[in-house]
Amino acid sequence: MDGRAVAPAAGTVLNALATGTGSAFAIDLETTATVNLTDDGDVAGAIADRPAADATLIERCAALTIAEYADAAGVGPAVTGARVRTDSEVPMASGLKSSSAAANATVLATLDALGVADDVDRVDACKLGVRAAREAGVTVTGAFDDASASMLGGVTVTDNTSDELLARESIDWHVLVYTPPEQLFSADADVDACERIAPMADLVAELALDGRYGEAMTVNGFAFCGALGFSTGPMIDALPDVAGVSLSGTGPSYVAVGDRSTLETVADRWNDRDGTTRLLRTRTDGTRTT
Repeated sequence: MDGRAVAPAAGTVLNALATGTGSAFAIDLETTATVNLTDDGDVAGAIADRPAADATLIERCAALTIAEYADAAGVGPAVTGARVRTDSEVPMASGLKSSSAAANATVLATLDALGVADDVDRVDACKLGVRAAREAGVTVTGAFDDASASMLGGVTVTDNTSDELLARESIDWHVLVYTPPEQLFSADADVDACERIAPMADLVAELALDGRYGEAMTVNGFAFCGALGFSTGPMIDALPDVAGVSLSGTGPSYVAVGDRSTLETVADRWNDRDGTTRLLRTRTDGTRTT
């Protein structure tokens, strides 16, 4: 009983740390999960090319999915364990939602192995991964905004305090991503500093719910660069030409959206900085079995 699924990464429109309301959009970097179900009661995870990496999140995702859906799948006591492996293009601890992509891919791959992937609502599957992320301690907010964008595709706006999907829209954008060489785990972010900029986050939420995503991103970027101590230099490099630019998540990556030729010009500037620059597209298809 094997399953396989692929989930996209995501970029930030609104960081949810300030108020619990967040917004994100899926981008074309992928995490793949493969799951082999067993009857030995053990759930063991591995992350490709990172033998020492903590696999608690993907293990918890598989365990919760088995507990929730094995009986409905008709395999009940016969399935009690799993072997899980993820392989990812998404840099870890970079602000590009690698944890959400890994969680979504693992949940859907486990559902695929159980034979019920087509029967489970994608929002419910997403919430299972969010629950696992909270239990694994890899997120402060629960990251329903990031997870919903990755699971559903397009851009989403969510209330992470209640795991409510407030809005979703299919979008087709060119996206430029700049990732400095350092890492920053979102669970280590200064939540108190972020909460102090709640009025700005409320403004960003209003802009996002009005479909003004580029403006929302840019306001979010300046506010959270200030709160989290990141340079606004990469944002200044991109303005005023791009439609929107922001710090992604709690950093250190930055994301910009706009037409391709404009982003190519910004890429020339970002390439002068240490790190990696990628020109990508948004994704509308979300997490899928393969």
